[in-house]
Amino acid sequence: MRTSIATVSLSGSLTEKLDAIARAGFDGVEIFENDLLGCPLSPEQVRERTEQLGLSIDLYQPFRDFDSTSPERLRANLRRAEHKFRLMNRLGTDTLLVCSNASPDAVTDDDLAAEQLRQLAERAADHGIRIAYEALAWGRHVDTYLHAWRIVRAADHPNLGTCLDSFHILSRGSEPEGIEAVPGDRIFFLQLADAPLLAMDVLQWSRHYRCFPGQGGFDLAALLAHVLRTGYAGPLSLEIFNDSFRQADAGRTAVDAMRSLKALEESVADVLSTGSPLPRPGQPGGFAFAEIATPDPERLGSLLSALGFSPTGQHGTKPVELWEQSGATILLNRTVPQAADDGATSLVALGLDSPDPALSAARAKALMSPVLPRDRAPDEALLDAVAAPDGTELFFCDPAKPLWREDFSPTVPRGDAPGSIRSIDHVVLAHPWDQFDEAALFYRSVLGLRPHESIEVADPYGLLRSRAMTNRAGTLRLVLNMAKVGPRGLPGQHIALADDDIRATARRLRDLPYTETLPIPDNYYDDLRARFDLGEERHRELRELGLLYDRDEHGEFLHLYTVTVDRVFFELVQRVGGYQGFGMANAPARLTAQHAPASARADG
Repeated sequence: MRTSIATVSLSGSLTEKLDAIARAGFDGVEIFENDLLGCPLSPEQVRERTEQLGLSIDLYQPFRDFDSTSPERLRANLRRAEHKFRLMNRLGTDTLLVCSNASPDAVTDDDLAAEQLRQLAERAADHGIRIAYEALAWGRHVDTYLHAWRIVRAADHPNLGTCLDSFHILSRGSEPEGIEAVPGDRIFFLQLADAPLLAMDVLQWSRHYRCFPGQGGFDLAALLAHVLRTGYAGPLSLEIFNDSFRQADAGRTAVDAMRSLKALEESVADVLSTGSPLPRPGQPGGFAFAEIATPDPERLGSLLSALGFSPTGQHGTKPVELWEQSGATILLNRTVPQAADDGATSLVALGLDSPDPALSAARAKALMSPVLPRDRAPDEALLDAVAAPDGTELFFCDPAKPLWREDFSPTVPRGDAPGSIRSIDHVVLAHPWDQFDEAALFYRSVLGLRPHESIEVADPYGLLRSRAMTNRAGTLRLVLNMAKVGPRGLPGQHIALADDDIRATARRLRDLPYTETLPIPDNYYDDLRARFDLGEERHRELRELGLLYDRDEHGEFLHLYTVTVDRVFFELVQRVGGYQGFGMANAPARLTAQHAPASARADG
């Protein structure tokens, strides 16, 4: 289907928005009135610009507070409408969005509303224009889509139809099944928006918290399926009011918008059983490796050795070492990370076990994430990688044929390093505030991961927002954190390693002549004793070893953190039973300890 987006969804001037929308591959736009009013170009020049970009102007909006009003106000509204019709002719668009009246003096009279809208449609017809009547969720009299449709039906004019907006429908809890009672040719326009499920005033919810499909909690696939069953043949258009989007880079936002529509089309194809329009590889099954780039490989190597890792290979053409312990693999890249402005140690890449790497890459490309160019020698393994929103490279690796390992020449391990780490349990990535929702949509659509609810955790200098993403089997876990900036910002990247005997590891780390673990304050353990009755001996052991504890209905969770090397630190975790979480209840203690100066941590 054709795709469109309202200019209000992006930041920048109207011309900047149009350029970004065209580059992202949209077919058309909705011109938001304020964007045109502030534009130095004439309507004719805007029309020419959109035509040059290959865009159609699908809708002009909004026209407010027209219906259900007094005769005097009606005359003024019709005069105002005539001006808009002439403007639209200059723009080259033929559909005007008219919102249900939200003013306090709106009259509760469906017959009056129908008659006034009929008059508007008659005048619009003289200019070759259609009226798409939309029920605002906060409309004074008309606030549901079925109510709006009853009025349109009563007005009975071919130039008057409805505009369906997913936010106005779903935010009120209206049942979308009723959409199928509306003939498709009377649905003049469809606007789509997702939103987090919030308990707040619907107007503020709409104006500030809308997001792209797949980033919120609405079932847009089911709603769209109902719309398509009516025979609707117009564009799928996004209308997003979001404070973050209006401050973010327009180009990135437009690409994210297009990705959301492509993923939504796939979801509705599942509902309608019409076949997926996108390549469908299986979900990644786990982590093949995590790659860390560092200007201080000796320091990071020392930390890995303390955790029980051994260097087992050297890349043939790149300054990259292979460090392993059981099924956990870390690549140590002895270069200054290009993604880090200060050259700090950073997590730069993840290898994902993919059942069909080529198909995974094809899906990523179809979802606006093209394969990254790479420098490789002729005899090196061909690995496709795409960039995640935070810049981390994601490599698709075939676990049955790990050809990338052949690029490493074996090295002699430095002694028998003890250790009980068996795999990478999860990885935590940090994202700027304006890319957090983009990241959730990326991992949901490109990798097929399931998003969990967002969590906010108390931080000594603010709040940490976090969201977990997992595959269906629970064997691949990613946690997305909203990165903090400024002098009080903390490192947000860390690799959590599954440890089969975390107590033994904690004892070994405790006995080192230097500190490699993050000290946890005694106050944490006093509170833990109040939260859980684990027995005196166990509480004493947790305190002595610096282990943190959590449990849920499925099992228990033991974990500890290492000291931080620039932006990166490690977490050791042991899941007992079927524990599903990430120990988020302990995050405030960890954050406070990381904020503390090194001298204070040593004293503690």
